Amino acid sequence: MALPESPDECHRVVAGAFTDVVAGVADWDAPAPVEGWAARDVVDHLTTWLPALLDGGSDARLPAGPPVEADPAAAWRAHAAAVQELLDDPRTASKLLSNPHIGELPLPTAIDRFYTSDVFMHTWDLARASGQEVRLDPDVCAEMLAGMSGMEDVLRGSGQYGPRVDVRDDAPVQDRLMGFIGRDPAWRPPNAS
Repeated sequence: MALPESPDECHRVVAGAFTDVVAGVADWDAPAPVEGWAARDVVDHLTTWLPALLDGGSDARLPAGPPVEADPAAAWRAHAAAVQELLDDPRTASKLLSNPHIGELPLPTAIDRFYTSDVFMHTWDLARASGQEVRLDPDVCAEMLAGMSGMEDVLRGSGQYGPRVDVRDDAPVQDRLMGFIGRDPAWRPPNAS
C-alpha cells in the first residue's frame, strides 16, 4: 500500500498513525532509540524543527501550541492539527519554501518530502520508547530506503542520521530502513522484558 500522493492527505494518514502511538504512551520520560532522547524528545523534535524551517524560509507560520514539557500529547495534537490546516489551505499550494540546503520548493512538497517522512520514521522511535509494536507500511519503507540509499553520503554528512546499523539483507524492510537511519531494529527500552 502506498501513501496518498497529495501532501495534505499523506500528512493526514502519517500524522494520524503517529497520533495513535502518542495515545499509547504511558511514560514520557522513557528512553527512546535515539541516543540521549526520551519519548517526549521525539515529540519535541517533530514540533520544533518544522516551525523553525518555515520561519527561516517561507511566509507560513504555525501557531504555538502547548509546551511539550507540560503535555507532550497535547503539544503533538495541536501541532499536527496546525500542519494539517496549513496543508489543507488552498493558498498554501502557491507558497514556496526557500532554503540554502534544499533550494526552492513548493511549500506542500517540502513539508511532504522532509517533515511528513520524518514523522513516518519517528513513529517507530516513539512506539519503541513506549513499548508499543508498530508496523510501518512496507511499501513506503522500501520507497524511502531506495530514495535515501542513493544519497547516503549527503544524509550522513548532514548530521541528521547516525551511523548505519548493520541489518541482514533479508531482514524485513522496516528493519532495514531503521538500520539505515541509525537505529538498531532490535532496540527495546532497558526495562522491557
